[in-house]
This record gives sequence, C-alpha cells and structure tokens, in this order.
Amino acid sequence: MPDTVESNLLKVLKGLPLDGEESDICDYSLQEQNEALESQGIQPMIDPNYKPVVGETVIYIVACVILNEHKEVLMIQEAKQSCAGKWYLPAGRMEKGESIVEACKREVLEETGLKMECTTLLMVETAGGNWIRFVLTGTITGGTLKTPAQADKESLQAKWVGNLNELTLRATDITHLIDKARAYTEARANNDTTWHQDQLPALRAHERLLLRLVVVIKKKLNNKVHVLLSERTSWHLPLCEINPGKSVHSTLRRFMVDIFGAEVPSHKPHGFFSVEHDPSENKDGACLTLLVTFRVPLEEVAIIGKYVWHEVSKELGEKLLQRVVSRNSTFQFHLVK
Repeated sequence: MPDTVESNLLKVLKGLPLDGEESDICDYSLQEQNEALESQGIQPMIDPNYKPVVGETVIYIVACVILNEHKEVLMIQEAKQSCAGKWYLPAGRMEKGESIVEACKREVLEETGLKMECTTLLMVETAGGNWIRFVLTGTITGGTLKTPAQADKESLQAKWVGNLNELTLRATDITHLIDKARAYTEARANNDTTWHQDQLPALRAHERLLLRLVVVIKKKLNNKVHVLLSERTSWHLPLCEINPGKSVHSTLRRFMVDIFGAEVPSHKPHGFFSVEHDPSENKDGACLTLLVTFRVPLEEVAIIGKYVWHEVSKELGEKLLQRVVSRNSTFQFHLVK
C-alpha cells in the first residue's frame, strides 16, 4: 500500500493521470450526498444518476491568454449581437469530442486567425458544478492576424493590446486572468521555482465529474507530513462526485464534513494539482485534483468513516510542503460569482 500511495502522489505532483481501479473508487457519490441531505430533512434537487454531456448537461469553457514579446495580450473584438464591438480574450465553449487543448487551439484560430500551441494550464474557474472554465496560455506558431476585412461570425477582428484601458471590454472577468498570465510569464523568465511548471490537462477519460483530494497535515509529535487516504475497497486518495447544481466549493465543504464531521477544523483549499479529461472514449467527465491543508495538527483532527492518515516519506513530504508554502505552485481555484 505505501508504495502505491507514494507513486500516485508523485504522479499527482507531476500532473500525470492516475490509473488503476483504486483511482476510480468514489467515496461520496451524488446518491450518498442526496441521502445526507434527506437525513437533514432537505429535499435533494439533483438526479443521482447525473452524467456530464457536453452541450447538454455540462458546460466547459476554454479561454486563452497569449502574450507576445512586447507583453501585449491577444484580444478579439466580439461579433455576437449581444456584445458586438466589445473586446475579450479568445474564448468559447468546448465542443463534443474535443479535448481542452484542442478546443483552445480551435477558438484561437477561429477568432484571431492565428495558430498556437498550448504550453500550460493557468487557472480553473467554476460557477455551478456544471460550468467550468479552463484558462490556458501558449505561443503563436503561425497564421495571420484577423483584420476587419476578414470579420465573420466568430469575431470582427483581433489585435495585440498593451493597455486594456484603451478598449471597451465585454466583461472585466478577464483582467485577473491576464494579470496571472503576465505574472507567470515573468516568473518563468526569472526561473522562479515557486511557480508551477508548464503543465497541460492530463488525458484520462471519466464518466463523471469528480473531485479528488490531496489533504495534507503535519503531526505535532514528530512534525512528519501525513496525507489522508480512503480505505474504502482499497487504499486511494479521497474522491467524490461534484454536485452539478452547486459550486465546487460547496461540494468540497460537504465532502469534508462527511469525512471529518460537522465540526471539521479550519482548513484551506490551495489549488489544483491536475485536471484529467479525455473525450476519446465518448466520456465527458473530468477529475480535478485539489490540494487541501489543515491549519491545526493531526492530533486535533478527528476522522469519521473509512479514512486514515498515511505518513509519507521525508522526500515526498518536503515536495508537498513546497507546494503548500507557495500560492502559485498549484493552478488557482477561482469561483465565478
């Protein structure tokens, strides 16, 4: 068991997909979430048999922030009637059968006329559990910047912009995305090791929308790092279904209460280690692996249910703590309100 756990944690740290039957064992299904609500006298609103289907029951959005050597950002002028003439990042809904990277490259080409290669995920934003925006960055590899003479239903034109204040934006929800991309680009140029490395979504098919937790805590007695494991069927990192009618933050809260009880001590979600998604098997689900830490030591955290604390090796513990210390070492987990 320890070898498998350590191996899987190292994969998670590298953004690699987890395979094997134990990585698919769900500890808190929608059915179990509904039963928990019913026990509190609350009528559940979500079908426990819910399955994500792109274009029907789940909305995946991609947005791409591309900077040039002058630190200008690639922007497009909207053609849609509701926001025609206003400016925004190349962005749009993923289509059935597309990977996250494929959708990003298509949107950039359609809206700007430029070909690009994605280099890394920057951020994951969620509204309800069935609305997720994946924010990526990359580099231009070819094509020709779209001019007003080439306007079509996708966009009126595209241009490189140094000062966003010169534009009328469709919405200001992209300004923090651009700030993040600029900070990341600068950090990489300066070899800042406190930031995550270039990492794209991992290709792994999932039928459901899932949240996997890496819960890290230190033991007061010896200062050793421990990680939470579920022993349901076989040892694995805790995994639950994301409630499509609630935010991912709400799913996290409910899952933590299921594990630690209503008086769960203060804890903090840091960011995502990885995103797993692959439509090639006609499955539209995804798995988000989230880093969570406790502010109190292990001795002060009671567990209910089939979970245990696993002491990791000194080397792995140091790797995990490095991710905890730096707020930029994981992909930001942002709630869109």
